[in-house]
Amino acid sequence: MTVDTNFHHGDAPDSAPIVEMRDIEKHFGNIIALAGVSFDVRPGECHCLLGDNGAGKSTFIKTMSGVHRPTKGEIFFEGKHMNFASPRDAMEAGIATVFQDLAMIPLMSVTRNFFMGREPTKGKGLFKRFDTETANRIAVEEMRQMGINLRGPDQAVGTLSGGERQTVAIARAVHFGAKVLILDEPTSALGVRQTSNVLATIDRVRKQGIGVVFISHNVRHALAVGDRFTVLNRGKTLGTARRGEISPEELQDLMAGGQELAQLEGSLGGTV
Repeated sequence: MTVDTNFHHGDAPDSAPIVEMRDIEKHFGNIIALAGVSFDVRPGECHCLLGDNGAGKSTFIKTMSGVHRPTKGEIFFEGKHMNFASPRDAMEAGIATVFQDLAMIPLMSVTRNFFMGREPTKGKGLFKRFDTETANRIAVEEMRQMGINLRGPDQAVGTLSGGERQTVAIARAVHFGAKVLILDEPTSALGVRQTSNVLATIDRVRKQGIGVVFISHNVRHALAVGDRFTVLNRGKTLGTARRGEISPEELQDLMAGGQELAQLEGSLGGTV
């Protein structure tokens, strides 16, 4: 599969991190889901966290976004030590997560999904009501800036493509002040064109100075937009590399278990 790789890549890795996770451990009883993971993301950077199923990516996301509290280790946000007690704490600080299920209602309009729980209002007291005109204008403009031209603000989210729904979720997070955007496998169920649209949206977000954490098991998609790449395997990080420092083959090899994959590929005649 081929995707557009002509994206902006800046010098973000040289700036101070927005979020930094140091030696994070997460235990569930006797199960160690994360074992000393260190990771950070900087303004205007897309830092990709790569790993196969069971690598610990979901636990990592939930720990960074306040769903789980780390068993050990420290989290810093803009240089300050933080203890997020809930996802709301993380969101208020500026960490927004777009999960695979997107938390959208297909039969509701783009505008209603965009402002779900944060609707602009006008009037006071008993006369307070949803400001439809303002909401429609903002939703249409925010989507336009992300490269999506809606038929109208009343268009149902369910009529959008998977890539367009991802863009709605990303635009919503950016509008409400995200400084760090965590994307959970945003391209996993998309076709080539939709994937290219989502990667272009990530590029637009990065150019606004927002830090992007791109969680994926797809090396090609990560390489299209990533500035740095960290590989997670069985709850441990296997290293971090900047763009140009590691080849697609090396990344894939780290993700898949290295020698185990090479042996399997040899036994199958190079078809893996």
